[in-house]
Amino acid sequence: MSKISIELTKSPKAKPADESSLSFGTIFTDHMFIMNYDKGEGWHDPRIVPYAPISLEPSAMCLHYGQEVFEGLKAYRTEKDEIQLFRPDQNFKRLNVSNERLSIPAIDEELALEALKQLINIEKDWIPRQKDTSLYIRPFIISTDPHLGVRPGHNYLFMIILSPVGSYYAEGLNPVKIYVETNYVRAVKGGTGMAKTGGNYASSLNSQVEAKEKNYSQVLWLDGVERKYIEEVGAMNIFFVIGDEVVTPSLGGSILDGITRKSSIELMKSWGLKVVERRISIDEIVEAYRDGQLKEVFGTGTAAVISPVGHLRYDDIVMEIGDNKIGRISEKLYDEMTGIQWGRVEDKFGWTIKIG
Repeated sequence: MSKISIELTKSPKAKPADESSLSFGTIFTDHMFIMNYDKGEGWHDPRIVPYAPISLEPSAMCLHYGQEVFEGLKAYRTEKDEIQLFRPDQNFKRLNVSNERLSIPAIDEELALEALKQLINIEKDWIPRQKDTSLYIRPFIISTDPHLGVRPGHNYLFMIILSPVGSYYAEGLNPVKIYVETNYVRAVKGGTGMAKTGGNYASSLNSQVEAKEKNYSQVLWLDGVERKYIEEVGAMNIFFVIGDEVVTPSLGGSILDGITRKSSIELMKSWGLKVVERRISIDEIVEAYRDGQLKEVFGTGTAAVISPVGHLRYDDIVMEIGDNKIGRISEKLYDEMTGIQWGRVEDKFGWTIKIG
């Protein structure tokens, strides 16, 4: 494993004085991790350096052809003032899945995890202490060749930056309003929907703007072929409690393999709940709602953890879920998941890794 060099900043920034007002992804810590890739040499020169702008040629390929991937995870401060990560190995494993789809050289997952641990140890004072706050972690890779022409890059940067954050939704754990997109599509099987890459998010922006204009928090995407099968929400996977089953769309190449999704499925199965991964149409959801069988809807994702859905709009049909209140399963999942992440609940699954 390559030795990671460290250069500490000579000008540390002031840390946020009011942790209760932390927004998402606007403040960044003093240091970052960088590693280079050059064709013929491979990944090299892993280093932790002061956070600063990076220099790119205007012709850098990532700016023109979108060859980039990223991840998102968090570091948590427990009540015992310990720092821990939640399933970071899964994030770096998924990063390599995205790398393969975008023709980016695979990273050494063990080196990436070691780099993250060292970076967090240096920046541990940036991890906020207030309830429901955390340190958001953004690993990403970009192609940097100064070249206009469509081909895989020969040069890349792998970086990790950190940001102290509060709750993702200003509403907190209150149910959110979701708008089902019927005009645009996000991804199709064989495309890049299963990868975590910027193009997936750029193509969702029109729908996101339109949803917000209608006073909805997020967009729920349907499949790009038949336009009827549910896929995922812009920032999270989606679950439906129908009768005595918990149903979530199966992974078919166009849906992100969410780590919170995976963890939620494992948790619910450990409770004895019937969890089914399968294709599910929006018409089936409407029918279940009309029959009084749609008990809960919730999203799962790193940023928000669990997001109960109180309103689901499809065309002119507005479905109020569970009297617009948090459902029993949604609340239990949130309490259990966040309890494990912040060290308030015993981790029976071995998901957390302590730092330092």
